[in-house]
Amino acid sequence: MNILGIDIGGSALKGAIVDTKKGQLITDRFKVATPDGANPDKVALVFKQIVDHFTWEGTVGVGFPAVIRNGVCESAANISEKWIGLDINKLLSEVSHTRVLTLNDADAAGIAEMHFGAGVKYSQGVVLLLTLGTGIGSAYFVDGHLFPNTEFGHMQVRGKDAEKRASAAVRKIKKLSWKNWSRRLQEVLDEIEFLAPPDLIIIGGGISRDADKFIPLLKTRAKIVQAQYQNQAGIIGAAVYASHVK
Repeated sequence: MNILGIDIGGSALKGAIVDTKKGQLITDRFKVATPDGANPDKVALVFKQIVDHFTWEGTVGVGFPAVIRNGVCESAANISEKWIGLDINKLLSEVSHTRVLTLNDADAAGIAEMHFGAGVKYSQGVVLLLTLGTGIGSAYFVDGHLFPNTEFGHMQVRGKDAEKRASAAVRKIKKLSWKNWSRRLQEVLDEIEFLAPPDLIIIGGGISRDADKFIPLLKTRAKIVQAQYQNQAGIIGAAVYASHVK
C-alpha cells in the first residue's frame, strides 16, 4: 500500500509517498520550511502545498511534534500554543480534502525503526528511540508495542528541560564540540536509564548522520545504535501508522 507520509517539524515540513509494505520512499522528499511562529493556519497551508505537490487524494499519515490523542494536540514545545486543543486531523483534512491521521512525530520515527530499521530484531524487551533535532523526541516500545506520547525530552536535567541542554539545535547554537555536547547528552541518558531503563537506545534525527562522532563517547548499560532511517523515519513511520488505521 502506498501512502503519503508528512513529517511536521519545528524547522520544516517534509513529505514523500511511501511503500508501507517495504518501508521505502517511492518519491523524492519534498521539503518546505516551517512558517515563523508555526501557527496552525500557516502550517496548514504549507501542509496543503505538500499534498498538492504530490497531487495526492488518498490517506495522509502525519507525524507532529506534540502529544497527540485521537488526533487532538495536547502540548506545544517548539510550535505555537494555538495548536493546543485543536483537532489536527480535522484541520488538515479540511484544508487538503484528504483523510489525515496524526501521531507524535517521534512515535512515527520509532514505528519506522521498529518495523524496518535498527529495532527490527528487538520484538522482545524495551527499546527507546531518541530523535535529536530542534528538540528531543522519544518513542518507547515494550515487546514491540508502542507506549505512546512519552516526553523524555522534557525531563529536568540540571534544572532545565533535557532538550534545552542537549538537542542538536543546542549543540549548533552554542557551537559545542562533539565531546562537550556528548557530555550533556550523557546526562540525559543517565537520567533515562535511572527512570525507565531500555535494552536498546536508537539515536535518530538528522544529527544521527554523524553518529560516529558522538555515539562512541556515550556510555550506557543499554546497547546504543544509529537509526537506520535518520531523517526519513518520521515520514515512513507516519505512513505505516496510517496504513494500519481503519
